[in-house]
Amino acid sequence: MKRHYKYLIVKDSTNPTPQIMTEPKGRTVGATECTWCRAVRGGTGIAVVALRISKPPNTSHLQTAIHKLQNYHPILRSTLLQHANNNFSFLTSPTPFLELTSHDLTNQNDVVNISLSPLQQILEHELNNDSAWRDTTRDSNDMFFGTVYAMPNDTWVVALRLHVAACDRTTAVLLLRELLEILEEQEEIKNKNNFDENNKKEISLAIEDIVPGEKTKKALLARGFDVLSYSLNSFRLTNLKFCDAKTTRLSQVVRLQLNQDDTKGVLAGCAWNGIKLCGVVSAAGLMAAHSSKRGSKKYGIVTLTDCRSTLQSHLSDNFGFYHSAILNSQEIKGGEKLWDLAKRTYSAFANSKKSNKHFSDMADLNFLMCKAIENPGLTPSSSLRTAILSVFEDTVVDNSGKKQKDVGVEDYMGCASIHGVGPSIAIFDTIRDGSLDCVCVYPSPLHSREQMQEVFGKVKDILIDAAKSYKDSN
Repeated sequence: MKRHYKYLIVKDSTNPTPQIMTEPKGRTVGATECTWCRAVRGGTGIAVVALRISKPPNTSHLQTAIHKLQNYHPILRSTLLQHANNNFSFLTSPTPFLELTSHDLTNQNDVVNISLSPLQQILEHELNNDSAWRDTTRDSNDMFFGTVYAMPNDTWVVALRLHVAACDRTTAVLLLRELLEILEEQEEIKNKNNFDENNKKEISLAIEDIVPGEKTKKALLARGFDVLSYSLNSFRLTNLKFCDAKTTRLSQVVRLQLNQDDTKGVLAGCAWNGIKLCGVVSAAGLMAAHSSKRGSKKYGIVTLTDCRSTLQSHLSDNFGFYHSAILNSQEIKGGEKLWDLAKRTYSAFANSKKSNKHFSDMADLNFLMCKAIENPGLTPSSSLRTAILSVFEDTVVDNSGKKQKDVGVEDYMGCASIHGVGPSIAIFDTIRDGSLDCVCVYPSPLHSREQMQEVFGKVKDILIDAAKSYKDSN
């Protein structure tokens, strides 16, 4: 049930000016948000943006900037309430409350894996920091955390960690962009803890409440058939080899980067073939995964699409979770040509989206995701793997490298954890100042770092080779 502010006029004999006090407001989570609340408990859905800083950050300035973001975006100053019936709701504070924490890891002995960059070490650490949301005995949890790490060799990393029910990829991109804009401002940022126009804004409605009704209609029999079809097909899908399916899992990361020249060639190939980058990245991933297999295999691909532009009503705030998923399968026999497979993969997704399956099948996929969480034995080797690969329909384009360096940001990485239910590989792609930069997340030790480095070494070779003919034609 939706709650609203109550305004209380308080008169103080020592202060003749009446003060306005407000109670928190909030709403019940939607079905998709609720699915993520359950997934995060198991380790999937912890969103992290980590920034490597070249100079000691001004934590007071940084916290003030984050408070300004919390004022602008009510979901960032919300807590997640858990109710006795296993449902959840958001409760939004009228004032920002995030307190940055700091950790000194300058002692080399504190660094667990010196083969990883400081940025990647902290990113992986934060992806697996789920204690706030794993504890089912707590009836409320914050949605947003910030930490500053001092690392060896005069390096600092700022990590922002959010619950995915409050933060899809678009939200994370906007969060980073707005934070850097605030930090770039020359004048002192005033702390806006007082009630103003910004914190009158409410959390936007859940995605299910603003999807056009005609796009979600499906007969009961058809819905039952689709759920059964998804369930049966999942048993026919091939996975990457599992290295260790018994040990407790965590999320790890491999980074895939192309230079500007190779990126330009890949994008030219996409334009020539009338597809988006997700099509060729998916195809390269499938070819790399299948290279060690024999015969014909079927693989599942999840494509996530941002629904904001097609929702029924305008969002009061763009921050939140407004993505939906389309699950397709592709049969790989071996010997496929990359661009042919890329067109086939992208066409399958585009046709499904044209048929509104990202809306009509939303409830089905949420249901199946929850069933997998409740019954891991329904998935191969109780691995909780639902597909081999997940990608985003649209690539993030970031040309603000110079501005980032002006405020001391040397590098950043952003992604979300998948060591609970999810795919074997989740790819978070960005074109940064003309170069492709992919953060590729996988569950370990279900898959090993060596295994993933080999897979993405092949993906990189495939993409570079595919770019050659289009680079020559430019």
